[in-house]
Amino acid sequence: MLYRVIGVMSGSSLDGLDLAFVEFEEKGGKWTFSIIASACYTYEEELKNKLKSGQDLKAIDFVELDAHYGHYLGEQINRFIREKELEYKVGLIASHGHTLFHAPGKYSIQIGNGAAIAAETSLPVVSDLRSLDVALGGQGAPIVPMGEQLLFPDYNYFLNIGGIANISFKGNGFYDAFDVCPANRVLNMLAALKDFSFDQDGALAAIGRINEDLLDQLNQQDYYKADYPKSLDNAFGIKTIYPLLAASGLSTEDQLATYAEHIALQISSAIEKIFSKRNLSQTSEKMLVTGGGAYNNYLVSRISQHVLPYGIEVVLPEKEIIEYKEALIMALLGVLRWREEETVFSSVTGAKRGSSGGAFWMGQN
Repeated sequence: MLYRVIGVMSGSSLDGLDLAFVEFEEKGGKWTFSIIASACYTYEEELKNKLKSGQDLKAIDFVELDAHYGHYLGEQINRFIREKELEYKVGLIASHGHTLFHAPGKYSIQIGNGAAIAAETSLPVVSDLRSLDVALGGQGAPIVPMGEQLLFPDYNYFLNIGGIANISFKGNGFYDAFDVCPANRVLNMLAALKDFSFDQDGALAAIGRINEDLLDQLNQQDYYKADYPKSLDNAFGIKTIYPLLAASGLSTEDQLATYAEHIALQISSAIEKIFSKRNLSQTSEKMLVTGGGAYNNYLVSRISQHVLPYGIEVVLPEKEIIEYKEALIMALLGVLRWREEETVFSSVTGAKRGSSGGAFWMGQN
């Protein structure tokens, strides 16, 4: 069976809206895919600021932003279809939306009204991919492991370095995955102090010095001591982690170097937790690294150094996978929802059972 889907992803780092038009084929339970077209549309500053401040809105303003952003997503999808000449080729849209609130076990709110997307595009839409898992007692995150298992069977470790870094491990008969720590969202906030939208190649961090006192403060946060399943809200990076960095009085370069080291150490610690919980011994494995942070050469070099003792080799795939893996997987989750198949691992999220999450908006008959 062949499926042609647009996957839409807005990451917590607010670096833009990712869209991928993907052809999936399933034969005998095995999936193959081809990314036919992709694009990242940068947010205009006004919308970016609205998304940044969305957590502080009054209820009526929040509802208005949800609708406005849904129509915006629909408009950008139409633009993508025009620019990539995809008219009459798209069978389904799967939109993750933009996360504003994430309280594991209570709620997880992604704005970008699915009905508004369907109204703009006149195409079937799957949205609200996390809510059912949360209602079943799960974290609602991570939701990418199902896609990783089906689309990248040759890897056992997966690391995505977006606004938040998350890790997955595929074992024999189980799958572990959880959010590790804030990543690009905090790094980008630091880079903005130097009037850069991000620290290109990690060049600023590379000339900074790691401050051990600040590093110790960062590493002592309660979240890092908790066992998984667990997941993070953006507010942890913005309201807890960033103020620690700002209060340090260090140069921006030293803050960036120290925070990059913190990310690398927490990824190493996450692997140590997996090894301990699963009684693993050192093996020769490969870890697929994706997300915008994969382009941060300094950060990747520190991660590589810290995971090497576990026998893990860091692998950077082709550019399209680095940049659009999450949009690709959102597209697949939309297909699984369409097929009424499970979209999450309850063992990963902690839900009482697996589920096929997502709301349908049928567009035009």
